Amino acid sequence: MIPIEVNSLPIAEVMSDISDAFDTTFTETCEEYYLDIPSHIGEGYIRGVNFDGGMAILQYDCLFFQEVEFQFTVDETHPLKFLYCLKGNLNHRFENSDEIHDIGQYQEAIVSSDFFNGHILRFKANIHTVINSLEITRKQFQRKIGCDLVTMDQDLQYLFNDIKAEKKFYHDGFYSLKLADLFREMQAFKGKDLLRKLFLEGKAYQMLTEQILQYEDDLNDISNRSILRQSEVAQIGKAVQFIKQNVSELDTIEHIGLEVGLNANKLQEGFQSLYGTTVNQYIQKTRLNLIKDLILNTDYSISEITDKAGLSSKSYLSKIFREEYGTSPSDYRKHYLESLLKKKEAKI
Repeated sequence: MIPIEVNSLPIAEVMSDISDAFDTTFTETCEEYYLDIPSHIGEGYIRGVNFDGGMAILQYDCLFFQEVEFQFTVDETHPLKFLYCLKGNLNHRFENSDEIHDIGQYQEAIVSSDFFNGHILRFKANIHTVINSLEITRKQFQRKIGCDLVTMDQDLQYLFNDIKAEKKFYHDGFYSLKLADLFREMQAFKGKDLLRKLFLEGKAYQMLTEQILQYEDDLNDISNRSILRQSEVAQIGKAVQFIKQNVSELDTIEHIGLEVGLNANKLQEGFQSLYGTTVNQYIQKTRLNLIKDLILNTDYSISEITDKAGLSSKSYLSKIFREEYGTSPSDYRKHYLESLLKKKEAKI
């Protein structure tokens, strides 16, 4: 294992400690610091940027050939950290504790050490690990925002107001789909210098906003949570397949959610985020696609198609079909068959 002692707090000094330990150098552009992992240690990079008001972002995109342990042990109050594992696996523990917190892909953790105790982050060998760390120096942050946090959950109020770090705090879970989108936007942004710093600062505040909303959602019973986690996206895909395979006999949205392990609120959020539509609108579109296919490619009667589409009446089928295609199902079939006949005659 390679131990990396970090005995400073501002990002510039953090990067200096890391580069000294790796026996390499780092670059700086517009207060963003960048360090390539030396090839004999691994692959990837570490980058960090400070913002006014006590906020900073550290990003690790690394594959180490040996285990590497970053020991943040400066004798000062440590920043409040929001850790997000985009890929791979990270171990976290507090400096004064042997308890290890395992943070895997799509997981997040809010961590605050007590007093002058630090944080130990361990990266496993030969595992490509991508971590975003949003860091907040609470005393500076309070001066920046200049307002009370009375509408925030009581535990979070205490956490943000605990500028002397009198109490240790740890909370973990799976980060939301909206946070995942923010991380992708951060990775994809190509701007440089001032534009990049302004962009990242805006994303830092968005990350914090979404994290606070997610923490408060975590406090609800599982059945009442409404924010979709990145780890649950696959279940939305399962819901899509379930709808397509069972469109003729679908029950309620709650029943669909039960089939894939999500409540109705998360199901709705997932469809809105991924497809820009409600679940019912998606079902309607799926039914219309099935109806169109049966009209064009089978000789089923409209009554038979009504049954296969899971609709209650021919009149309702005709209504929704006309709204979508501007004509009745019978006329749509008639015009399609006539066009096929004309094409055949033209070839003769």
